Amino acid sequence: MPLVGRFLKKTTALSFRKNAKKTQGYKDQVAVLKYLLLKSKTTKFGLAHDFASILNNNEGVKLYQKSVPIMDYDDFHEKWLKYSILGEKDNTWRGRIKYYALSSGTTGSPSKRIPVTSEMIRSFQKSSLRQLSILHGLDLPQSFYSTSILTVGGSTKLTYKETHVEGDLSGILKKHTSFIATPFTKPGARISGMKDWSKKLDLMIEKAPRWDIGIIAGIPSWCLMLIEKIIERHKLDSIHDIWPNLYVYVHGGVYMDPYIKRLNGLISRKVDLLDTYLASEGYFAYQEDVSSTGMKLLLTNGIFFEFVPFTSDNFDEQGAVKPHADAYTIQQVQENVDYALVISTNAGLWRYLIGDLVRFTNREEHEVVISGRIHQFLSLCGEHLSLQNINQGLLETSKAFDVDFSEFTIYADEEKQNHCWYLGCSQLIENTSELLSFLDNHLRENNDDYNSARKFSLSEPELMILSPDVFYKYMEGQKKLGSQNKMPRVLNKKQSKTWLKFINAS
Repeated sequence: MPLVGRFLKKTTALSFRKNAKKTQGYKDQVAVLKYLLLKSKTTKFGLAHDFASILNNNEGVKLYQKSVPIMDYDDFHEKWLKYSILGEKDNTWRGRIKYYALSSGTTGSPSKRIPVTSEMIRSFQKSSLRQLSILHGLDLPQSFYSTSILTVGGSTKLTYKETHVEGDLSGILKKHTSFIATPFTKPGARISGMKDWSKKLDLMIEKAPRWDIGIIAGIPSWCLMLIEKIIERHKLDSIHDIWPNLYVYVHGGVYMDPYIKRLNGLISRKVDLLDTYLASEGYFAYQEDVSSTGMKLLLTNGIFFEFVPFTSDNFDEQGAVKPHADAYTIQQVQENVDYALVISTNAGLWRYLIGDLVRFTNREEHEVVISGRIHQFLSLCGEHLSLQNINQGLLETSKAFDVDFSEFTIYADEEKQNHCWYLGCSQLIENTSELLSFLDNHLRENNDDYNSARKFSLSEPELMILSPDVFYKYMEGQKKLGSQNKMPRVLNKKQSKTWLKFINAS
């Protein structure tokens, strides 16, 4: 085994034992908030919200929640962030923020500029090293520790503006990656810097047999597409024909279960799946144990977490948070409840509503799953159909009919008063009406609001089966092909018009 491989194995073992002894909780979160307030008390934001008084109060957390309103990106950008982007110093974080990660999300909005500070970069680096310690618990062979990591991500090429530098978060982090790690990350600087996904894909396919990949990381849609095309191009039976040491897939961003059947068709032996909750706004959680469904929140990583129950008391029908919404801390949450995630970070985001919904699967261990998005739910006439309902319904339908729906989207038709489903499937389905009936009945059985709406006001849903390639072509037409882009699972009114125009022209 090469020297670096032996060093990595020893490091992961030491880190694994060190992290196994640590327990984190509410006290750690209070310490994080105090650190954030202390660092920012002399900034314009800190002075406007009297951080100094909050620091000197025994009920600092409650006073902080009372003093600072919850804001989504648009509100925070209009009131504060735009001045930081223009180069203003000591605005929401001490000093001048040099880097901004571009993030477009899935709601069709223009690119957001998310601040990235040196403190946030160090937090990412620390968490990445901690996540590597999980490898020791997987009991991997020695050959694994001399392999490379393939990251299927966005372009690492950065754009230099007058007041700041911006680009994909992976590019910002790459700029601050140690030269020691560079030889062990693929696809390499030249390919990683490409903005054209099609050219990047072709080069990765061409070079794949030259690499020895042990870990692949990225959004399932694009990672599986890459593996499929590698197998096709090089006439392989499975990806393990050229990557015999591929033992780990680190995924994130979307619900993984619909992709597992497709993945199993591309491998010849088990690959451990590790879920990661990493966004442009921060590194929130990762899966510590492959036998557990949840990801453990990182409570000492420069982020103070709050959780707003996703109910009509706290959010209106459009998904906008109400002014006096209840926000809970880590010690107040309950299992199996959908919470909108609110973060305060070491990049100068304060009570920022990220847009994700999380659900605690293990309260004691602080483990969560991403259960949906605030704006990705359907409530045309009070059915309150969540992304979690949709994912679970499709998963059960997929099992019942032995078909694969790894790509799909849905929208609500106001004129017809029904839901329109578009499922990506490469298999022949003889009886689509039977399949739709099974899906509809499953949703009715598991969502009382949906069942009531279907009885009295919501018309029968419609279904169209499409080739999975249709979804990729749509994303290409939206200039969102590859990397960190995700097909929106629930289309809003504007997106549904664009989608229908594309489908009708196809």
